[in-house]
Amino acid sequence: MDYSPESRPVLVAVANPQHAEQLVRTASDLARLLESHVTIVSVAVKPSSSPFSVYKDETIVERFAQDTQELLDAAIAVAPEDVPIEREIVVGRTIADGVLKAIRRTNARALVIGWHDSRSRTDAILGTNLDQLIENAQCDLYVERIGYEANGVDSILVPVAGGPHVRPATLVAKAIAARNDATVHFLSVVEPDVDVDAARDHLEAGVQLLEDAPDSPFGPDIRVETAVRTGEDVPVTIAELAPDHDVIVFGVTRQGSIQRRLVGSIPQRVIPRIDETVILARSGAVVSPSRLEKFRGFWRRG
Repeated sequence: MDYSPESRPVLVAVANPQHAEQLVRTASDLARLLESHVTIVSVAVKPSSSPFSVYKDETIVERFAQDTQELLDAAIAVAPEDVPIEREIVVGRTIADGVLKAIRRTNARALVIGWHDSRSRTDAILGTNLDQLIENAQCDLYVERIGYEANGVDSILVPVAGGPHVRPATLVAKAIAARNDATVHFLSVVEPDVDVDAARDHLEAGVQLLEDAPDSPFGPDIRVETAVRTGEDVPVTIAELAPDHDVIVFGVTRQGSIQRRLVGSIPQRVIPRIDETVILARSGAVVSPSRLEKFRGFWRRG
């Protein structure tokens, strides 16, 4: 593995030691496949209105981040031994601000972060910090639902319908399959009046992306199966098939409104119906500076 200072790490943001193992495991799977390393990041929040705002970031890390240090120690303790691990405390006005700083500083290849499927704000899709990261993180982003861990992984389901996020979804599916000797199932669901040729094209594209991804460090090729299913309601059909698998990986977005761009209408309807491990994948390629500025301009005009 490339552990040189020039290598681009897989970041994993942790905020609770109880969830660290789940997230570090996924980040390590990705790093293993990418021949990279993992940087575990925790954020010391310094709101602008806080008395701590008078201190330099270095002082906050040295004098007031003992709890954060202990959190990182706990995350390191559950990390696999075959993947190089770094740790870092960053100071930010919010958690999202701190994580974005870490992404820029390390030129990260990917970020893994957890998500609870409860919403504290009606105008936030996955939560304010996650929404900001989905919108702004200029690297591949993986959002894993916390608290729904598979007891062993034999089968990974990847629903596909084209778009830029199939690539990172396929990458993490291959990374998890490689560690567990599991099968990756590509699924395309079409409504009854839709031509299935497009669905087959999506499946073929998914398989090709998996084959183009780096080879598994464990040697054997990844087993792949494909299927087209017809259903009046696509999310309901996916939810009905989900219990046959251990992990479900979604690309996060479809075309449409701003909310769909951030998360995707199908994952939003499927996830509340299932109990399996869920990972949302969003490509870093869609968050170029020019696209971000365009998005902000649209938002201001709105």
